[in-house]
Amino acid sequence: MKTIIAYLITIIIAISVVFILPELAEMPEWYTTKLLFVNSALLGSLGGVLYCLRAIYLNKSVHKRWDKDWYVWYYLRPLTSLISGLVSSIFLKAGLLTLDAAEGGASFGYLAIAFIAGYNVDNFLKKIEDVAKTVWGIDKSRVGKNED
Repeated sequence: MKTIIAYLITIIIAISVVFILPELAEMPEWYTTKLLFVNSALLGSLGGVLYCLRAIYLNKSVHKRWDKDWYVWYYLRPLTSLISGLVSSIFLKAGLLTLDAAEGGASFGYLAIAFIAGYNVDNFLKKIEDVAKTVWGIDKSRVGKNED
């Protein structure tokens, strides 16, 4: 468990560094033009890390049901959350998900949605499957069908 906590704290530090890096150093143009996507991925991962930290204290301290079989989940969740955060910004940019925010607050809206997508990956993926079904007629995955 200590290794998992150290891993999650390391991710928080890495996210913080990458998030503030453009303020501290001159970044290449290809990077700065994609900053919204980078930050969305980072906020998604941060949502996943928060979810993992919450799961640790709930499962270890509150419910007394810590199980080593879940270690893989704790290591992979921040990565799946990072991907969900990135995908949320792509869907927002493409207009497949809508965001009703004031002009100046749109980037904060992207980041908020990315955080939520990273924090709640399962429901975000269900939403993406609903969009795919509505827009392109693509059926839900076997996992999505089994959860309905």
